[in-house]
Amino acid sequence: MTLQGSLTHEEYCAALLAETDRFREIVRKADLSATVPTCPDWTLADLARHVGGAHRWTGAIVTTRASESVDPADVPGGAGPEGEDAAALDAWLAEGVEQTVAALREAGPDAEVWSWTTARNTGFWVRRMVHETVVHRADAALTAGVPFEVPAPVAADCLEEWLQIGELPMVVARFAERGGNLLGEGRTIHVHATDAPPGLNAEWLLDLTGEAPTHRRTHEKAAVALRGPLTDVLQVLYRRLPADSDRVEVLGERALLDRWLEWATFG
Repeated sequence: MTLQGSLTHEEYCAALLAETDRFREIVRKADLSATVPTCPDWTLADLARHVGGAHRWTGAIVTTRASESVDPADVPGGAGPEGEDAAALDAWLAEGVEQTVAALREAGPDAEVWSWTTARNTGFWVRRMVHETVVHRADAALTAGVPFEVPAPVAADCLEEWLQIGELPMVVARFAERGGNLLGEGRTIHVHATDAPPGLNAEWLLDLTGEAPTHRRTHEKAAVALRGPLTDVLQVLYRRLPADSDRVEVLGERALLDRWLEWATFG
């Protein structure tokens, strides 16, 4: 399988800047000492340093055309400013993402670099950083108690990438270490975004009946269905919103969806 995205390289670069701007807006106005409910070991300031550090780490991989993983400790400025100075954190986030996007634009999508997946190119990293920022913006919004919404094409691509990564052999093996193999006859999950704009295919069938998980974008009956607005079903799959939320609807074998969400967790 491939890790193919649905946006152009430039669209990903622009989305990374836009998502970081939205993340920064939350961080500037919120209590940086607040605990992040979905990442309880972190304060909001810690979350901001994590996001900015990931951006700079990616920038270092792309700039150096790294053929192996880069130690985050070796990334200049990667740790970010200490403490809870909102202005300092904001400036650091802005500088880091601008540097990384400049490197990504200069490299283009096909430059060969290390990654932890089978996709060893810069196109993987710009897409991954867009979605990393989206999901952590959800964490920040939840912490600050502010609304969270993702542009439909980005949200659909984020959900698609989640399913693609969940099919990678090294990821499946990591999930399997948790025990309770979910693969078996009749085990299928349908994900349906009910508010997708015309022309955007926002329905997926996750098939757990074979030797490994597979998925396809289709409208198809399944053992259990998760339905709701695109941003909300994305949050459910990333475990930023509980599946029993009144913002989504679960039809069929709820226990199968719950077991999948428990099993297939990226962190």
